[in-house]
This record gives sequence, structure tokens and C-alpha cells, in this order.
Amino acid sequence: MKLEEIGFYTLCDSRAQNISPTFPMWRCEMILTDRCNFKCKYCRGLRSDCVGDIPTERAIEITNIWADDGLQHVRYSGGEPTIHPGLSFIIANAAKRGVKRIAISTNGSAPTAYYERLIEVGVNDFSISLDACCASFANKMAGTKCEFNQVVKNITHLSKLVYVSCGVVLTEDNVGTLKDIVMFAHDLGVADIRIISAAQYNEMLAGVRDIEDDILDAHPILKYRVNNIRSGRNVRGMKDTDCHTCHLMNDDCVVAGDLHFPCVIYMRERGAPISRVSRDMRRERVEWLRTHNTYEDPLCRKNCLDVCIDFNNRCEEYGASTRNKL
Repeated sequence: MKLEEIGFYTLCDSRAQNISPTFPMWRCEMILTDRCNFKCKYCRGLRSDCVGDIPTERAIEITNIWADDGLQHVRYSGGEPTIHPGLSFIIANAAKRGVKRIAISTNGSAPTAYYERLIEVGVNDFSISLDACCASFANKMAGTKCEFNQVVKNITHLSKLVYVSCGVVLTEDNVGTLKDIVMFAHDLGVADIRIISAAQYNEMLAGVRDIEDDILDAHPILKYRVNNIRSGRNVRGMKDTDCHTCHLMNDDCVVAGDLHFPCVIYMRERGAPISRVSRDMRRERVEWLRTHNTYEDPLCRKNCLDVCIDFNNRCEEYGASTRNKL
């Protein structure tokens, strides 16, 4: 299977074949704020040293550090990034710097006109949370009144304008309704559907065997993940036979507060940061990958996602280890 067929547009065979410390920065993510208008039970917030808003000027400065190194794809998330007062300015700067794909991870509750404004200044990818398919259950999952009708309206409308995927986080509360959520998201017209178990749940997801093939064929990421689950593979977790080097560290970066972390999952699971944000981040990240055995790290071994594992395995097949030189 080619990596392109999985559906994550940042992961491709050409990237795996050429990845190195001098390859353009391919994908970076910035946690703009820890603030959110939802109180999802599975969300444990950020580390204490990452709380608050990244100042707009600092967010632009960090984006420019990445852009100076050829940044191709950027994602702004949170918390809820639409709460950040400088979001449109940050996005406009990324577009001005030539970033090809500018993504926002959002709960979808902001006014439709605001999302349209974000598209005008450069956003071409929305990842919108959808953990239920009816208002009452959505409120339960969100821990508050989540303006479900507004979320649904936004998903439907934005899906006609740009790439939109729905992120479905599964816990013991909603895993039994997985097929219903998938069918609901499909009917809203989204490009793809990403199902994932919450880290504190991390169980084999039930209900995927009943999802019809025509639904899977319409959504590459969903199809990839469902086929993995059907074969007995969990969404999270490494095997001892998998690559024990995170080659993504070559050309990927995650920033929260004024710190950079190995990945967004590592950060959310309270893993230690690599260092403070600076123009030396890339060298520090490559040094981390050269000295870090991910299988010996409990956070990586337990939580690394199937798609990241497959990418790192493919990098190893292409001889990436010989290119990980500073």
C-alpha cells in the first residue's frame, strides 16, 4: 500500500524516501491556546507550562522560523483556536509565507461567517470534532451545551468550500454508537472521517465491521483505520518489530507555549519537551531522534498511532537512518 492511499496528505512515499535533516519542513503544529468553550471529559488540557495564549506576534515569529526552512503544511489547534484573538492574522501570515496547506482543528462551534473569513485569509483544511450524532449526546460528550446544530451547519457548509474531515474520539461512552456517528458524518459531506480511541480508553474499537464498503471507499483515512481494526490492529501502540526511530522528527515540529515537543500526542500525554522554541529547534529534534528509542519510551510504545508507525517503517525501508546526520 502506498502511503498516499492512506489519506493523510502530509504522509507520502516521496517524503519517506527523501526525509532527512535537510528536507523542507513538511508539517508543523502550533497549540495556540489552552482555552476552550467545551469541557470534553477525555481532554485533560495542557501541561502547566503550556497554558495561556501564545501572543499573536510570537505565533507569527514561530511560523516564520518554520517557513524559512521550507514549511509545506501547518496546523493551528488548541484548546479551541478560534478563541485566539489573533488567529486570522496568524493564518494570513502563513499564507503570505507560501505555506501550501493551512489547517485548523476546531470544535466547529464558531459562527459560520468567522470560518468563511478564515478561508478568505488562507485556511484550506478544517478538522472538526464530531463525537456524537444527536444534540443530547453531543452535549454529554462536550461536557456543556455544545451548539450541536451550529456545528452540524458548519460541517455541512464548509465541506462544500474546502477540505473538511471529522475527528471522532471514542470512549466507553460513545464507542457503541461509532457506526451511527460515521454514517452521520458521511451524510454531512465530509472528505474524511478519523476515528481514534481516547488515550485513557485505548481499546480496540467495536462496531467497524458493520460499516459498508461504499462508505469506506468514500473516505480513505476511515478505510485505512477500519481495515487495521478488522485485522486486529489497534489504533494506538507499537510492536517490537516496528521501527524504533521517529523519522518524523526530521521535518515535523509541535509547539505549545514556548516549548517544542516530539509530537502532539507526546505533549498531550505530559511527556517532556525537547527544549524551548528557537531557531535551533530542528537540530535539537534531529538529535532527539538519533538518541531516542521510541519502543523503550512508554509514551511512544503505548500511544503512537498506526499511521505514524507505518510511515516510520516505510522511512526505514527507504534507508532513512543513513540520512539522519546533523
